[in-house]
Amino acid sequence: MQTQINHILTWIKNYFINEGNENTKAVIGISGGKDSTVAAALLCRALGPERVVAVMMPQGNQKDIDDAYDVCDYLRIPEENRYEIDISSTVNALYKATYLDELPPVVTTNTPARIRMTTLYLVAGLVGGRVCNTGNRSELYVGYTTKYGDLAGDFALFSNYTVREVLAMGDLLGLPEHLVHKAPADGLTGNTDEDNLGFTYEQLDAFLLDHITPNYETFRKIKERHKNSSHKMFAIRIPAPYPKRGEEDVWSGEF
Repeated sequence: MQTQINHILTWIKNYFINEGNENTKAVIGISGGKDSTVAAALLCRALGPERVVAVMMPQGNQKDIDDAYDVCDYLRIPEENRYEIDISSTVNALYKATYLDELPPVVTTNTPARIRMTTLYLVAGLVGGRVCNTGNRSELYVGYTTKYGDLAGDFALFSNYTVREVLAMGDLLGLPEHLVHKAPADGLTGNTDEDNLGFTYEQLDAFLLDHITPNYETFRKIKERHKNSSHKMFAIRIPAPYPKRGEEDVWSGEF
């Protein structure tokens, strides 16, 4: 796993040389969970803490927000590079604008994620930065992510790495165990990720990495989630151009 860590560190350095300048900062949302903690640690190692901007985005009262600040303290991210922006008023204003008393879960779970990404780009505009996506391969495979929300960003460090591998990186980097191994949760439903998914990341990663097929019911859930969320892997679909007159017989585009 040290080889993978070294690869990511080199990639980060190359990215910021090619896509920015010596003042371009890495902007990252810090939740206090494994993905943002390990990603922030890699950014700090590659660029230096002074070029990492941490953004905490509670929706009202966030009981574990101290964990996010523990990450910043541990990685020595400067105070001036820390932003805490409560998204609750923005989210509530949108909900109120619908004039509906009750909203379906697809709205109440995805809207805050999209507001958080908008907030990250607001901060990126303020500091001159690039937004780090912290999603991992396990989440992507089963679509446990929000299109134009936490699925967005300028660069993604863990899209090719499972939860198991991200945890291993965190341990190898010597990060605090209570941050790296905290049960992952979306902070919206009151449940852990695994409660919402209906299976564990250990089962999912055993399938992805070790080709171990779980029991029928778990396997069905994994495959259905993968199939039903495949649309998220495409930012936007567009039709191929209609053929010009006289070119119909040689045109091979798709509809």
